Amino acid sequence: MTASAELAIRLRRAAFNHALADADLAAIRPILAPNAVVVTGTDSAVRTDRKAQLAIWKANFASPDRAIYTRLPDTVTVSAVEPIAMEHGKWEGVMAATGEMFASGVYTAKWREMGGDWVIEAEIYLTLA
Repeated sequence: MTASAELAIRLRRAAFNHALADADLAAIRPILAPNAVVVTGTDSAVRTDRKAQLAIWKANFASPDRAIYTRLPDTVTVSAVEPIAMEHGKWEGVMAATGEMFASGVYTAKWREMGGDWVIEAEIYLTLA
């Protein structure tokens, strides 16, 4: 199960990245757990549920200065005792209009299998550049 779980999580991350690039809120929604928590990288803002995160993405998608964020997983560690996993990797933000990178760093994400799908329960970001 570990290899298939890791692949499933990596595919969900790729789907999340594509949804961000395509400004597709409907595709983001099922990847986030209802109580998903995010701690942002620069200002350490905390968003404590899926609804709050979707509102942030909706505002970003509508902005003339829209940013596209991409997560690039390095490792995915799947628990052998619970349906949970931890993803570690790098992230970057680029301006949608120009493709110019304006920020980057590292992140950690906790995943949980719910109803046969892997969903993000928590993410924490560190801005390095």
